[in-house]
Amino acid sequence: MKNTSIAPKSFIYNYTCEPDEAALCDLEKRSIFHIHSEERCFESFIDFEPSRSPFIRDKIGVILRGKTIEDLIEKIKKLPETKASFKLVYVHNVDGVEAEKFGFKKRRQIEREVGVQIPGEPELVDPDLLYGLIKLKEEWIFGLYTKSEAVWLHHQKKPHSYSVALNTRVARSVVNIAVPMADTNGIKVIDPCCGIGTVLVEALSMNIDIVGSDINYLILPGLRENLSHFGYEGEVSHRDIRDVNEKYDVAIIDLPYNLCSVITPQEQLEMLQSTYNFADKLVILTVEPIGPILAEAGFTIVDRGDVRKGTFRREVIVCKKVA
Repeated sequence: MKNTSIAPKSFIYNYTCEPDEAALCDLEKRSIFHIHSEERCFESFIDFEPSRSPFIRDKIGVILRGKTIEDLIEKIKKLPETKASFKLVYVHNVDGVEAEKFGFKKRRQIEREVGVQIPGEPELVDPDLLYGLIKLKEEWIFGLYTKSEAVWLHHQKKPHSYSVALNTRVARSVVNIAVPMADTNGIKVIDPCCGIGTVLVEALSMNIDIVGSDINYLILPGLRENLSHFGYEGEVSHRDIRDVNEKYDVAIIDLPYNLCSVITPQEQLEMLQSTYNFADKLVILTVEPIGPILAEAGFTIVDRGDVRKGTFRREVIVCKKVA
């Protein structure tokens, strides 16, 4: 799809999630956009690829805005002439503003009224430009529209998996919480308890520089087959977390908790002390309280959330080294 010569100065995002994922969704939103409200539809100056998140439904790069739809149409009439074809999409505001009470016919009518004023040729199947129209609070907004692709959904069927592994949707969000930058160049990440590779797959699909290791050598063949199955190449090795010597910007750790891999508080402390030596930031998933152990290892908690499945709860904790 061709781009427009008009560069957006801000962006509208629609976030959606299930109730059990709300706290994780909010944690991701705070990590990426530094927004601490409960709004699911919001404006930001940060340009973030929506397909990186399992919770972002779509994005509009703001070009024009008006107090009324008539005001917006007058501004659209003044857009530069172009030969590019286009399609206009009326975008649902997930926060349910007054305009969302419009029925299907009313929304199509608004699309037609606005669409006939847009320079270019309408094209419903394969347009050069995809535009979006949304009402946010008291304004009508028009801009470039990007619909998120559920990349994580394609990673659900792995050749190898096990019951306690993170699901792909959670893993993808955790990667965004760990590496929230739109530009990930130069960021080095490690998953030192990578298991079957769910986090690795999601990170590699975002072109994030990540390596994985695990103390269980029996799991490595299945891990490598999972990466290969999706066409990803990544560095994976058999080693204890206490043997990691390289420096990383961030570590992602899903603490073992099943009956086959129970670890004592002392072992948890040793793992986290080792992590302190090789990573500046830590995103850790746990099913039990570990605040005192994190503090003893030298980390301070900067944010947290959780994800639930029935009565089962995993906490996601973002930590940095104590200054």
